[in-house]
Amino acid sequence: MTSAMPGEIDHKLTIPEPPFRPGDHPDFSHLKIPDAGDVGKPDIDVKAQDTRDAAFSLIRVLGHDGKAVGPWAPEISPEQLLDGLRDMMLTRTLDERMLRTQRQGKISFYVPSTGEEGVSVAQAMALQKDDMLFPTYRQQGLLIARKRSLVDMLCHCFANSRDDIKGRQLPGFYSWKEGNFFTISGNLATQYSQAVGWAMASAYKGEKHIASAWVGDGSTAEADFHYALTFAAVYHAPVILNVVNNQWAISSYQSIAGGANVPFAARGLGYGLPSLRVDGNDFLAVYAVTKWAAERARRGLGATFIEHYTYRGGAHSTSDDPSRYRPENEWAAWPLGDPIVRLKDHLIALGCWSGDQHEELEKELKDEVTAAFKKAETYGTMTSGDRLSVRSMFDDVYKTEQPHLRRQRQQLGV
Repeated sequence: MTSAMPGEIDHKLTIPEPPFRPGDHPDFSHLKIPDAGDVGKPDIDVKAQDTRDAAFSLIRVLGHDGKAVGPWAPEISPEQLLDGLRDMMLTRTLDERMLRTQRQGKISFYVPSTGEEGVSVAQAMALQKDDMLFPTYRQQGLLIARKRSLVDMLCHCFANSRDDIKGRQLPGFYSWKEGNFFTISGNLATQYSQAVGWAMASAYKGEKHIASAWVGDGSTAEADFHYALTFAAVYHAPVILNVVNNQWAISSYQSIAGGANVPFAARGLGYGLPSLRVDGNDFLAVYAVTKWAAERARRGLGATFIEHYTYRGGAHSTSDDPSRYRPENEWAAWPLGDPIVRLKDHLIALGCWSGDQHEELEKELKDEVTAAFKKAETYGTMTSGDRLSVRSMFDDVYKTEQPHLRRQRQQLGV
């Protein structure tokens, strides 16, 4: 391309690129990561504009020595932390088993949450059981933390005779009405608007329940994202709006959605929402900011916008090969580490955990998943055993069966 003459406009399209590609040596020294405890904790009734530092920096509690420091260090017992560690480890153990299951052809698809377990488990623990969850497809830790039956989760993935969604969803796209877990949608960001609407209804009825919703960094480019922030800000909806910035929207780096310009947390400021940016691999920091945001919502102070800065350790899904677009060892180089390892180190520093206990728990959880897997298989898998009746696909569509569905059912002989 020839350079423009003076006074002329040189049009040039910019295509954002990730810092590293396959074959490169990942080096994250360019990231500005503050020390644990450096970011201040604002008052609960803070104005949006006064949270700018918290939106542009990074809230951290756990230091490199495994100790909790700073104003955000939460009041949480070792017993609760051990529960959180167990739930994160169980989530990862289940994911690993389901990835193998998909490769064996027993399920068609799966989305793992490797490296992001701290976001979902810590948030679930910080919320109340009556609070409504509007997840995306990488928050299975919410279900684990709310003690959803592993057998029921597996039966859904198998789409077998015990599947509570009757085979109408992709494996891993869970729903659990009794646990206040809204059905996962493959249409990205729709749950954001739905969460705000639910929260507005809760406030209108004078209830104390709040909603919490999650999207990935790529979904911030969806229209529903902006609709939700507008309504949340205007009506002071009691909702927590989370963006899980795991650096990759399938094979598109987060800069494609604008993450290289300013932090995603800064978008909340533009809508007049108090906004926080938190180390998503720091269990204590995620727990603390969620507690803070939930208290604001329950006091009638409105919504909070939170960016969880983390890294997707595995493939986007079983349909993805991340080695085609990023270095294979990139997660190992991620400077914020592994949320499970960091919480383990913190518990060891507290003197209430050990490496041997950790290994024993790993084995116990593998046995638990194996037992649940065998139980779920008795209700059938995608390739064998009991299946749902074909007739069931006509159920629950209309309150009263419509003539065109009756004809279709009769044509199938069911």
